[in-house]
This record gives sequence, structure tokens and C-alpha cells, in this order.
Amino acid sequence: MKKLDPRLPTGMRDSLPADMLRRQYAINQIASTFERFGYEPLQTPVMELSETLTGKYGEDAERLIYFAQHARSEEQLALRYDLTVPLVRAFAQHEGQISLPFRRYQIAPVWRADRPQRGRFREFFQCDADVIGVATIDADAEVVNLMDSALVSLGFDDFAIKISNRKLLTGIGVYAGVEGEALANLYKAIDKLDKIGMDGVKKELIQGGIPAESVEKLITMFESVQQGDTLGIKVGLERLEALRQQLQGITEAEIGLGELKNLFAMLQSLGVADQHIEFDISMVRGLSYYTGPIFEAVLRSGDPEERVGSIGGGGRYDDLTGLFRKQGSLPVVGISLGIERLIVIMDNREMYPSSLNRTVVQVLVAVFNDTMRPAAMRFVSELRQNGIRAELYLGPVNKLGKQFAYADKKGIPLVALIAPDEDAQGLVKLKVLSSQQESTLARADAVQRIREFVR
Repeated sequence: MKKLDPRLPTGMRDSLPADMLRRQYAINQIASTFERFGYEPLQTPVMELSETLTGKYGEDAERLIYFAQHARSEEQLALRYDLTVPLVRAFAQHEGQISLPFRRYQIAPVWRADRPQRGRFREFFQCDADVIGVATIDADAEVVNLMDSALVSLGFDDFAIKISNRKLLTGIGVYAGVEGEALANLYKAIDKLDKIGMDGVKKELIQGGIPAESVEKLITMFESVQQGDTLGIKVGLERLEALRQQLQGITEAEIGLGELKNLFAMLQSLGVADQHIEFDISMVRGLSYYTGPIFEAVLRSGDPEERVGSIGGGGRYDDLTGLFRKQGSLPVVGISLGIERLIVIMDNREMYPSSLNRTVVQVLVAVFNDTMRPAAMRFVSELRQNGIRAELYLGPVNKLGKQFAYADKKGIPLVALIAPDEDAQGLVKLKVLSSQQESTLARADAVQRIREFVR
């Protein structure tokens, strides 16, 4: 059989044990936060019917869907692009078994045929939390609070959750005389403001077929709203009031502004830190299914190593469930955290607790020689029965030093050894590798000492 070079497809990567332990720590922190807010776990398959996924995300996003087909199957399949569409499909399919409002979270991989770059992969995990069945803005406030709490639980503080509203953006289009397909071009151009600047946005709007007079009107509004400090709930409320005066009489804009005003007031009541909230009129979010408030979390860091784009996002998408329900749509709002980008930053900052080991193993039971292997086996079994994660050294045992070096290289903090003399007296020798401290104890005492050490 021909030998192969060990390599992966572009945009995929392996996670070795030390990487997995850091990843599991981050995921567990997020899952714990979701559950503290009353969100319950849901699992959906990695593949859906193609018809389930297509027509939901917008033309640009759907170019990134991986389609799958098997010669023996007539079903047209696709790898899931996100966790949102599978959620509403699963809800509609199992609605009779679910109580409303339905709070769910899912932490699982998704696949996109994207261009790989730092913090962006073709296979990556999303951490989603959504509420189905609540039309009022208190649900939007809760998921923003949830996103804020999850980021804080990981140790982040220098971030901002940008907030806007699709209804407001539509109203601004009406204000400038933009409608129909031109409105989609408006969204795309505004969404690039951080990358191409106001002059770039102006150029793209004109190229998108928006009249120069409308473009000037839009640019003037954006420049007036975006000036000065941007962070803070109070600043956001002041800017909403300024917009309300400019957009009076435009129904869609007034509804959007009212929703945002209520949202900011509720975030204050929930105790969300003022410096973590920012009203950003230029924030659009790319997916086409959003219908109301939208959110995007970004890191406020000047470190080039931490320029990974948004670290979370979400919003309200009240129309999506109606595509799967005969009874019509139910309101839904949710958020998603980008665990891959968060881990890039956490690695760069070494944000993991010092107690987080490079291995799951808490103690290595060394084998003195082949004659003593049964004694070592009995002791490792006793440790495991006491809930201690213990590894028995396997393989040739002619050199004890090699076993200690193995434990040290792997990051195992403690080694237990039973030599013939200790075995005759019912004793066990323990060695803490970090300090080289040794002690010899009775078996029962050794088990207790190890339990206390690894606790």
C-alpha cells in the first residue's frame, strides 16, 4: 500500500491533549454560564437536508455551504453552516415535546468553505444560546447579558458588545430614499465601515446604484452619530434621541429606536457594565434572517496578534421558524460566541488558570520491575476506584529514571512507586515532581494524601 504524507485539508487542524484541555476549559466556562441563566443543552446532527439550509442565509453566505452526497442515497445533504437554522428545524420537528419559552444552548462544530486565516477555520465550534417564544425586548436584553457574562467568566474585560437594529437600518434607508435591492447594497457598504472608512463606504454606495444625494444624506447622518465617545449605555441613549429627532415620522425607524431604548434601559437594570455596551449605527451583521436588534462583540485591543475580528454576535430573527411551522413564525433571539477566536486570544494572553494541567493524569504509578507489576496494578486500581485519575506505566521497566522523565515531560504532577521493601511493609513512596519532595506512607494514607494533593 502506498505511503501517504500526514496532512490535513486547508482550514482544518488537530488539537493535541494540551490544546484540548484549554479548549475544554473555555467551553465548560461558557456552558456553565449558559446553564446558570437557565439554558438547556440541545444536540443536532452535523448534516441536514440541503433544502433545510439553502435560502436562509443570503447569497454570499450560501456560497460557503459544504454539500454532501453519497452514491447510495437519493437525499441531497449539506454540512451545517451554523447552529441557528438547525435549531428552528429541530424545534418545529419536536415542538410537541417542548415548553415555551424555550431556552437552549448548543456548543458544536460547523463547517464553511471560507478562506482560512488567523482565528478563522473551515471547521470551527460555535457556542450558541437562543430563546424561542418571547417577542418582548426583555429576551434581547437577557441574551446580551448572557454574552457579557460568558466573556467575563473567561476573564475578558476589554470588550464591547455593539448593538443596533435592522428596523432602524431599514428606516434610515427610507430616510435617504433607498429601497428594494439598493437597500441590500446599503447594508453591505455600511457593514464595511470599520475596514474601508467613510470615504470607502461612500464610494461603494454610489457604485451600488444609490443616488449621490441620498449618499450625502446618509454620510452626514452617520458622521454626526459616530462622533466622540462611543462606549456606554448613557451615550447610546443620547444618540438614540438624536436619531429619533432626525427620523420622526418614519415608522420602521421609530419602532427600531423604541426597541433599542428599552433594550438599553433593561441592560442597566440587569447590571451589565456600562463600558461593555456600545450603540453602533454602522453595525449590520451579514446574515439576511435578522429582523430586529442585532449584536456583535469585539475586543478593544491594540495588539496585532489579537486582530481576529468579532468574538461573538447574534440578534433577533422572528421570521425563520415560520419556514418550518404550519402555524407561522414564533419570535426568536439568540447569540453565538466564537470559541476559536477567543482561544487564540486566551493563548496569546495566557489566560488559563495556573491549576489547569497539560494532562488529565493526576498521578503516575511507576513499576519498580516486572515482579512488582501486580502490586502496581492493584494500587492503580485502588486509586481509580477512589476517583483519582491514575495512569499505570506500560512497557519495559528496566529504568525507573525513564518513567519519572516520562511523567515530567507529560506534566503529571505526582509519581507513586511500590518497591519490594515498601510492598512487604504495606507502604507506598510518593514524589512531587515540581518540588522533588518525597514521602513514604501506608497505602491507605497514601491514597488519602493523593486525593488531597489533586483536589
